[in-house]
Amino acid sequence: MSGPEAANGDIVTAGLVVIGDEILSGRTKDRNIGYIAEHLTNIGIDLREVRVVPDVEDEIVAALNALRARYDHVFTTGGIGPTHDDITADAVARAFGVSIDLDPRAVAMLKSRIPESRLNEARLRMARIPAGASLIENAASAAPGFSIGNVHVMAGVPAIMQAMLDALTPKLRKGRRMLARTVFADMGEGAIAKGLAEVQARFPDVAIGSYPKQVDGRFATDLVIRARDEARLAEAASAVEDLVARTAASGAS
Repeated sequence: MSGPEAANGDIVTAGLVVIGDEILSGRTKDRNIGYIAEHLTNIGIDLREVRVVPDVEDEIVAALNALRARYDHVFTTGGIGPTHDDITADAVARAFGVSIDLDPRAVAMLKSRIPESRLNEARLRMARIPAGASLIENAASAAPGFSIGNVHVMAGVPAIMQAMLDALTPKLRKGRRMLARTVFADMGEGAIAKGLAEVQARFPDVAIGSYPKQVDGRFATDLVIRARDEARLAEAASAVEDLVARTAASGAS
């Protein structure tokens, strides 16, 4: 489908590959998954799957090839810096079967921020781009990300990733946004589980999620209703609100 906007009602999906031994070891706590998920939801892209893989080229290639065949977009974070273990660009080139080399456009971006006397071999690694890729601008630092096919390669540092995602967003194909409404139930899940299943059966086109929590030391539940059609969302939310009110009136908790 041409253009950044999908047809009205179309669902656009995405996968995310988080790359880095430091994430898997726990040394670095990921701050990108939640940010990307919320951002994509807000612009009409459904994040369907996240994979966390090590700095191993075979693992990265396998994850990319699996997800890019399954989803409309695939985003990656991590592994595009200047050190020996930054191998994401090479893995992407291999996944697409294209060559990789210094890209004059990327080199120019580096030179705009880094004096030529400091532009050593390690820093130039960040200008190696797979053939045929378009660049993702990076307002936070010098080195760009890139897109090739339906794969969008971004940095792992949260502030830099966010700058790249902002630059990339206008170019992404998007679908109809998922709308959501939350109904608070001052009771445990067990009190409303049966009734909630009945409501879900009446609204098979609406996603209803139940999320327990504690409020002032007692059990409570957030009921999240999600749909793309505003009218159906309102109908389902009303049914859930009625269920909660009836259950509360009965004294169940």
